[in-house]
Amino acid sequence: MTSPCSSLEPPVLPPSAPTPQASIPPLVPPNSPDVTFLPISSSLQTPFPPPPPLPPPPPALGLAPPHVFGMEKSQLLKEALEKAGPVPTGREDVKRLLKLHKDRFRSDLQWILFCADLPSLIQEGPQCGLVALWMAGTLLAPPNGVPLERLMQVALERGYTAQGEMFSVADMSRLAQEVLGCQAEVLSGGLGSPNRDRVLQHLIAGHLLLIPYDEDFNHEPCQRRGHKAHWAVSAGVLLGVSGVPSLGYAEDPEFSGLFHPVPSMPCQPPPLPEEGSPGAIYLLSKQGKSWHYQLWDYDQVCESNLQLTDFSPSRATDGRLYVVPAGGLRSGLCGQVLLLRLHDASH
Repeated sequence: MTSPCSSLEPPVLPPSAPTPQASIPPLVPPNSPDVTFLPISSSLQTPFPPPPPLPPPPPALGLAPPHVFGMEKSQLLKEALEKAGPVPTGREDVKRLLKLHKDRFRSDLQWILFCADLPSLIQEGPQCGLVALWMAGTLLAPPNGVPLERLMQVALERGYTAQGEMFSVADMSRLAQEVLGCQAEVLSGGLGSPNRDRVLQHLIAGHLLLIPYDEDFNHEPCQRRGHKAHWAVSAGVLLGVSGVPSLGYAEDPEFSGLFHPVPSMPCQPPPLPEEGSPGAIYLLSKQGKSWHYQLWDYDQVCESNLQLTDFSPSRATDGRLYVVPAGGLRSGLCGQVLLLRLHDASH
C-alpha cells in the first residue's frame, strides 16, 4: 500500500538572487610553503592519514575472567570483576574451602573429588536458571556453548519466561534440548532415594545437574518454602570414603587426604557413602551470583529442593509479569532436578 504522502511532490520555491560574499584569502601560517604550487588532489575528500595500529592483545595468562551479563549497565559489577582476577578452577576452590572450613568436613574420611570446570557468569535480574543453563552449555554445546541472549530469546518465544525467570524444570528441559542439542531428563522425587545413587553416578561420570533450590544470604541452600527460589548447576561431587580404591586415583600433592581421578586412566568405581551418613557427600555447584564454586551438603540440597511450594509474595506484588506453571512452584520445581549430558555420552 502506497502512503498518501508519497505521491506529493516537493514544493517549488521561487529562485532567489545569490547573496554576494566577500572573498577572504586563506590564512597561511608563517614560513609555510607556497600553496599555489601544491598539487591538487583529484578526490573530493581531504585524505586523512591511516590510524595507528592497535596494540597487540595481552598474552593469555591462566583462565579467563568471569563473564558478567549486562556489565556495561553496572559500574559496581565492572569494578568487582576487575578486582576478581581469573576464575578459579574446581580443584582450587575445593581446596580453599576444605582449608577454610575444616570443621565442616569429617576428619575420619578420605575425600575423592570429581569435577568439571565451568566458566562463571554473573546474572542481572531474575535469570538464574538461564545463567545456570548457559554455564552448563559451555560443556554441552562445544566448542563455545550458546550465548545467553540466544537462550533468553528462545525462552521468550516459547513462552517459558517473561523476565528471564524459569519456574518449570520441564520447560528448562525443553529449552536445553532445543538450544543446546543435549540430552535432558527431568528427574522427579527429589535427590534422595530412590534417585540418590543415580544422581551420584551421573556426576561421577562427568555429567551435569541443574538444581532448583531456595537461596540463603550466602547463596547456600535453605528452606523458605520457595520464596527464595534459585537455580544452580552442579559440576561434580566430593565423596567422603573410608578407603580410596587403588586403581585410577592420585592424592593431591598440596592437600593430604584429597584424591582425584587420574585423567585417561580407568578408575575403579568409588564406594558410595551409605544413605544416612551425614557430612559425607558434597555437591560442587555454581550459580549466577558468585564466580566461585561452592560445596553444598547433599542432604541440605535435597531438603531445600523438596520444599519449593510457594511463589514469593514479594514477586507476586512487584507489578511484573512472571510465567508460573499451572500448579505453581509445587508442580514446576518442587522435588525435581534436571540431568544433562552430551548426546553421544554413554549412560
